Amino acid sequence: MKFLKGLLATLLTFLLFLSLAAFGSLFALRSTLLDPDFVVAQVEKLDVAALAEEVIDFQSGGQVPPEASFLEEALYSAIAENEPQLKEQVSAAIYDGYDYLLGKSDRLNISVSLAPIKKDLKDRLWQSFEQNKESLPPEVAALPPEMLEQYFEEFYRQFEAGIPSEFIIDESSIPPDMMTLVDILRENARYIQTAYYGLIALMVVLVAGIILLHRSVKGATRELGITFLIYGIIEYAGVWATQRYSSSILLPDIPPSMQVWLNGFINDLIAPMQVLGIGLMVSGAVLIIVSIVYPRLRPAEEKI
Repeated sequence: MKFLKGLLATLLTFLLFLSLAAFGSLFALRSTLLDPDFVVAQVEKLDVAALAEEVIDFQSGGQVPPEASFLEEALYSAIAENEPQLKEQVSAAIYDGYDYLLGKSDRLNISVSLAPIKKDLKDRLWQSFEQNKESLPPEVAALPPEMLEQYFEEFYRQFEAGIPSEFIIDESSIPPDMMTLVDILRENARYIQTAYYGLIALMVVLVAGIILLHRSVKGATRELGITFLIYGIIEYAGVWATQRYSSSILLPDIPPSMQVWLNGFINDLIAPMQVLGIGLMVSGAVLIIVSIVYPRLRPAEEKI
């Protein structure tokens, strides 16, 4: 009987350990990639103006003609000035997308308007044209104001042709194979929510079973304390290793500002696991201390 009791306690402890591992993954997922607030916070941390400058410089190879340098400055200025408004629209689009992904909405409809940025960019480019006539080709700089404005309108019409006024993402704009993947992600997101609360209920049952099997404060707290402490150490060690080595990995083709953002993103991505690991270590240590101290305070407690 004692052997069966010990075997059952070991089985319950093992199942609790596995449940903690699965719960840790789902907890981190729900706190990060499945949480629109987390994604919006990451967007807010991205330096769009610096990233745009680095990308354009990389694509042009740093060989921008002198007569076009003032156009670059106007473009960077427009992006920097409108970055808060752009991020606000992207954040709203993220919430709309997550409403569909998490089943709160039946239709996928995401839009980000670039019209205000394009208008501001046009005004800034025109000002740059007027203020930097000496940088323009001689035949253009010599044009009277009316013709210069016509030249600019034609120039800007060609320039803005590649910039959409609005980004729209809906079921009709996504290829069928990609839409199938989106639907799979949507279905799995629903399963994750169910599994998360199911694991919480399962762990409560397992903890209750371990307590009932031991039927003593010392045995139950010791068993649970060791389990929590071991898993907490493993969880925290994994987070520590990721934080230590992820920052040293440099991707050659990624702009510096994106590399900095990516390092911060990885740290934020594993932060919930760090919190969970520390919480379990502290809880485990407290339970182990209770298993040692409690019998001394209650001499009549059954000793195991």
